[in-house]
Amino acid sequence: MLCIYHQSTDPYFNIATDEYIFKHIAEDCFMLWRNDNAIIVGKHQNTLAEINFDYVKAHNIHVVRRLSGGGAVYHDLGNLNFSFTKTGDDSTLMDFEKYTRPIVEVLNELGVNARFEGRNDITIDGKKISGNAEHIFKNKILHHGTLLFASEMKNVSEALRIHPLKYKDKAVKSLPKRVTNISEHLPAPLTIEAFTQKIMDYVIASNKDSILYEFTPEDLAAIQKIRDEKYATDEWNYGLSPDYSFKKEIKTEGGILEMNLDVEKGIIRKVKIFGDFFNEKDIAEIETALTGQAHNEKTLRSVLYQFTIGSYFKGMTLEDIISALF
Repeated sequence: MLCIYHQSTDPYFNIATDEYIFKHIAEDCFMLWRNDNAIIVGKHQNTLAEINFDYVKAHNIHVVRRLSGGGAVYHDLGNLNFSFTKTGDDSTLMDFEKYTRPIVEVLNELGVNARFEGRNDITIDGKKISGNAEHIFKNKILHHGTLLFASEMKNVSEALRIHPLKYKDKAVKSLPKRVTNISEHLPAPLTIEAFTQKIMDYVIASNKDSILYEFTPEDLAAIQKIRDEKYATDEWNYGLSPDYSFKKEIKTEGGILEMNLDVEKGIIRKVKIFGDFFNEKDIAEIETALTGQAHNEKTLRSVLYQFTIGSYFKGMTLEDIISALF
């Protein structure tokens, strides 16, 4: 088994790396890695319905869709991620407890009362410190998980907090759970770097065929290509969301504004705007302009920039309209 310390903290590059070791490295792999501020959403989720858009934008949090299913998770540099890829018999591949066992055993050795619980979590005293997801293709599995070591809990909760009535769809929803940091339960202080080393040492000692592996320049170039062409694109991160209806009402200096959208494959197919605002020009022009556009801020901001917003929504600004659209 190849054991990899992955040094990148670029979320797009790192999710691409997960795909690379799964699809392009024949040997089984174990990898430890960290992301800078990011929300990683499950493959089958409605991305915009999983994030607090205003908070994510204000704090420059990256949003990336991963290859596996399950719920959305928040990553920062206080969170350690681990990945296993393994080739084997179809019937024995999906086993969340098996792949989390080394982590639980390391934590137990450190004096932490950790255990595998539920469908795919590791907990300490009933509080979640690790969520896990898996992706299987033919006879190979990618298992990856999070380890909240010293994450900013305010960011974890705020970044994933959304209004429950904004989206109506059939996508897989994340279920909020009580979470905690591993560092708060350690009998003695430990850095995340030392914790990372303990996990790697344990995995290497537990697998006699393990060797440390460093990505070659060819590996890194191939990962960069996957990053740029897939994981850094709005088409992958937002456009693959299941169809949904969106409704949001905001209060502005110009009055109440209610935005209603029907979105299919990331494209706005129907727009209806309501409110008690005054207008000089017909808002149907705005509705028409938004129809057929991708439901992402960059695109819609470009479209709306062509209009004198105050003529259509008296007392409102471009930022008000953008706020109502997400």
